[in-house]
Amino acid sequence: MVMTANRKGYTLVELLMTIAIIGILAFVGPPLILNTVRHFILIRTKIQLQQEARAAMYLLTRNLRQAQSTSIQLDQYSTAQPLYSRIRFTKIQGTTVSYYQEGNTLVEIIGNSKTILTKNLRYLAFTFPRSDNMTLVSVSLTLEQGIYQGQTKALHMASEKIQVMN
Repeated sequence: MVMTANRKGYTLVELLMTIAIIGILAFVGPPLILNTVRHFILIRTKIQLQQEARAAMYLLTRNLRQAQSTSIQLDQYSTAQPLYSRIRFTKIQGTTVSYYQEGNTLVEIIGNSKTILTKNLRYLAFTFPRSDNMTLVSVSLTLEQGIYQGQTKALHMASEKIQVMN
């Protein structure tokens, strides 16, 4: 005659194994999730800064190519900004255009219309790379945005030798 045990419940070994597995998951899980979230925030911020920088550089380059080379002026908007952080010029059509840094914003003024291109500007500079050719302008901008725990992500973009066509 074979005796069958009527088991109800768990053994002590099974219970201890379950507690050990849950403990390991509780110890490893939160840092893994935190690192994944931080990586996601970093990548999202990088993509956003790249999009803003490309859009701003596209508008700036497009308008600068239509400038009258004799009308280009480089200076600073205020004493709190770096030298050569503002460019002003007149396009062939007679429209005056200005780009400058005001705090953390990149401002575009075309005629009487003021547009903020980005609010993440850290640094902006315009230079003439060659002193004998004032139809070449170099643009350098750095965008920066906070990501987490006081850290920031920065993106530097430079466009060398934008040829003024007129």
